[in-house]
Amino acid sequence: MEMVSIPAGTLTWKNWENGIEFEVIITLSAFKMGKYQVTQELYEAVMGVNPSGFNSNPATGETQGKRPVEMVTWYDAVEFCNALSILEGLTPYYIIDKDNPDPNNISEHETLKWLVTTNEPANGYRLPTEAQWEYACRAGSTTNWHFGDTENELVNYAWYNANSGSRTHQVGLKQPNAFGLYDMYGNVWEWCWDWYGNLPTSSQTDYTGAVSGSVRVVRGVSWYDSAEYTRSSYRLNFHPYARDFSMGFRVVRP
Repeated sequence: MEMVSIPAGTLTWKNWENGIEFEVIITLSAFKMGKYQVTQELYEAVMGVNPSGFNSNPATGETQGKRPVEMVTWYDAVEFCNALSILEGLTPYYIIDKDNPDPNNISEHETLKWLVTTNEPANGYRLPTEAQWEYACRAGSTTNWHFGDTENELVNYAWYNANSGSRTHQVGLKQPNAFGLYDMYGNVWEWCWDWYGNLPTSSQTDYTGAVSGSVRVVRGVSWYDSAEYTRSSYRLNFHPYARDFSMGFRVVRP
């Protein structure tokens, strides 16, 4: 797992209250983030299976195993984090209780509601918070994309519907952002830790999202989506039990 050191800093989110726009400052501690989205070969090496739908016919010159893993649920992703931590001699960050439903999961449709809590002193791998993800994606920028405000250069940084050929691609073939992270736009959506909810109304430190919810945050857009959705600030959500050809993830650790 190649990790990139992300320095401490601040992220500015815009919010609305009573029709008035205001800014919320999110202060973030330093962390490390995966240089690439988790690949099929890494996921299979750790978990023993490759659930990906794009499991053959890579683009010419690309390596199949280095395409991002997809068709993974949020629960698959947190289990992977713990398994990789154990393999590397780290303390798993997640405590996963499959027998007791999560009281903070308020979905009326989901039957799979594992109770997943965190072991804060642990040094193991975990999913990024939404704030960590956007801060790392922006890499110090305040523009629509980390490279500027117009989408002209997007093809140099992302696989999306204009250039993907309706499939995923080997990670790391496009240009990285200023932090050295690849594929922060496109290829596959990336699961985040947070429940999807309204953004905070006051400044926070190491914000971890809403207390409860029915769907989890995903960021980054996929091979299937158009340019307008690739902006650094764009938010979407999926049910944590959902599997999709467009859904993958990357990891972080302290």
